[in-house]
Amino acid sequence: MSTQTNQDSELQHSFGPGEVGFDFLPLQAAADASLPTQPEATMPTFDMRSNSPLPSFADLPKAPEPPPPATNGKARFWLDGETVLCGCPDCKAPMSVRIWLMTADCWRCGLSIDLTEEQEREIAKLLGARTPLAPKAEAPKKEVPKVAPPVIKEQPKPQPVVRQTPPTPPPPTPPPAPTPPPVRKEPVVAPLATATAAVVAPPAPPPVKRVVPPAPPQTAPQRPAVQQRPAARPQPAAVTKPAEASDWLKRLLDGMPAWLISSVVHLIALTLLAMFTVPEDEEKPPTILLSAMMSKERSEGGDVFVLPPDVRAKFDMPLPEKVDLKNPDQMNALLAANQDARDLRLEENQPNMASVDLVKQQVSNASGVKQALAARDPRLRVEMVTQEGGTTMTEAAVARGLRWLATHQNSDGSWRLDDFESVHSCNCGGRGHYHTKAPGTALSMLPFLGAGQTHLAGKHKGVVSRGLRWLVQHQKENGDLRHDEQGNAGMYTQGQATIVLCEAFAMTGDEELRIPAQKAIDFVVKAQYNDGGWRYQPASRGGGEKGDTSVVGWQLMALQSARAANLNVPERTMLRASAYLDSCQYEGGSQYAYMAGHAPTPVMTAEALLCRMYLGWNKKQKPALARGTQMLVNRHLPNRHDANIYYWYYATQTMHHFGGEEWDKWNLHMRDVLTQTQETGGHAAGSWAPRGDHAAAGGRIYMTSLAVCTLEVYYRHLPIFRQIKLD
Repeated sequence: MSTQTNQDSELQHSFGPGEVGFDFLPLQAAADASLPTQPEATMPTFDMRSNSPLPSFADLPKAPEPPPPATNGKARFWLDGETVLCGCPDCKAPMSVRIWLMTADCWRCGLSIDLTEEQEREIAKLLGARTPLAPKAEAPKKEVPKVAPPVIKEQPKPQPVVRQTPPTPPPPTPPPAPTPPPVRKEPVVAPLATATAAVVAPPAPPPVKRVVPPAPPQTAPQRPAVQQRPAARPQPAAVTKPAEASDWLKRLLDGMPAWLISSVVHLIALTLLAMFTVPEDEEKPPTILLSAMMSKERSEGGDVFVLPPDVRAKFDMPLPEKVDLKNPDQMNALLAANQDARDLRLEENQPNMASVDLVKQQVSNASGVKQALAARDPRLRVEMVTQEGGTTMTEAAVARGLRWLATHQNSDGSWRLDDFESVHSCNCGGRGHYHTKAPGTALSMLPFLGAGQTHLAGKHKGVVSRGLRWLVQHQKENGDLRHDEQGNAGMYTQGQATIVLCEAFAMTGDEELRIPAQKAIDFVVKAQYNDGGWRYQPASRGGGEKGDTSVVGWQLMALQSARAANLNVPERTMLRASAYLDSCQYEGGSQYAYMAGHAPTPVMTAEALLCRMYLGWNKKQKPALARGTQMLVNRHLPNRHDANIYYWYYATQTMHHFGGEEWDKWNLHMRDVLTQTQETGGHAAGSWAPRGDHAAAGGRIYMTSLAVCTLEVYYRHLPIFRQIKLD
């Protein structure tokens, strides 16, 4: 049965030789409906014009404490003034919620989470139920006649509304009787919030009444001692000539508030500046400009995220050679791939990992097998992919493949080649023929470790921990890891599971894995046939069985991983394996057969050449290596119409170690075929459909595991015949 795992859990593990147990420690406490709630408090106020003494601040009620953070995976929200807060699931610090984006950001650990629709409704209820603060007491004001504000009309374009002045003003009216000066209210005008808001100009401002003291009719009216600024300069009563355009504009500007005039002037200036473009620097690195609206659209393949306007996407890994940046579909695919490619990286400071400088030094000075796995460190991902021929699309395919495999892990930490439908109710197709857990678990764990994911560090450390626990718990005392698979896939399973334990120990140094890994190697050594090979079953006492090259390859890779982990590997075992390969070689060791006496094939040639390299063959001293790799490149390049993932897996490693033009030519074909055939829609997105020899027996998990391992070639093993220099 398969269950979706929670990646936000800490995991304590134990790989001792005895009972192995894991305790999952959730980051958040379980929800408790009985938690006390704080009563609401009202902010005390007092009148500054009061003659009574000020109240003591010690007597004032204290503000309520914020509620506890989110529990049980669902955020509990509270208000701090106008700000909505929730608890951080990692460090328990308060996180501020940006309501317009429906995201929460933690100020302490930098975590950012997207809120669900249910949490959005919870916030809406919280905001709707908030109690407004009591208004402050104000001094009574003398009632004054209200002046009706002018009617504000919104215009579709940001242009001022011009009102024509009538040709002749109405005849002047006699001055009214003296009255107390009214309190003048400024007209309310909507502020210019955005560049697209309409600029509203009020109509001709109404005349402001002034207090005129009694005087003879021949005397001009006198101003009062205190007077508000008039909205417009009135003409003397005796003047009756028509108002000119300049007079109307002057009256209009006098009646407008200063802030409105400033806004209009700045708006015009910004509009003029926006009409001018500055030529870009010719030496500036190429960037991609994407203009779109921020939205989420539901499609058959899932959520499609469209970036906001004017976002310049920077790709820190190479792009495929044949890509059209002006094509919207290709651009969206690249942007999504760039986001997925960053999914597996880690920050430089990790508590369970060596410093980045030390790892770079190990990679640059690697010699032999001891540092063969150093380049898997996720913190070196950009440098390794860039130097060794990968692209943004290859690393994105790795991240998507691991995500799919993690989704189909069973609750006990295992995988089954024939079962990924019962729990997830999916119909991915491509179920394998094997009804046991050991083969699927061993295969599925390989790509996680190949990407630098361990039980101590990495996004998928929980997945790796559960997988390692299952393998160790089901290992027999003699080191047998086949568990429930005793058929033809038995020794394949033993070799792959042994690689997993040895690599996990070599990458982490976790001493609790030393004994299980050494026991697995001891079982492989004892299972070797007299001819130096291995086959479906371990060697029997005094038996005359003959090995096959296909099984031999997995056992030699396990022995090589054990040497990288500084485990005990008898030299006699390696010499006997070399003797077996001698019995299957053709053309001076440039081609190899499935068994002694059989005809050579490209698949067995690729696997045997890789074994020869690990057994000490040098391309300068052994010309057969060059002849074999050139034959594979010239005649058997990867082809999507003739798929064979088993051949691609071994040939890709062989070409990467050999290097040169052969590797460059092979890499271009391999990465295009695999990235273009990965599923992109539905529940199968991120996996590969089983195609080619033996793929039907292994199913979709077999195909996906080997495809991801093949695309990890840029950092999975350091090349044997050359060194990589990192800054």
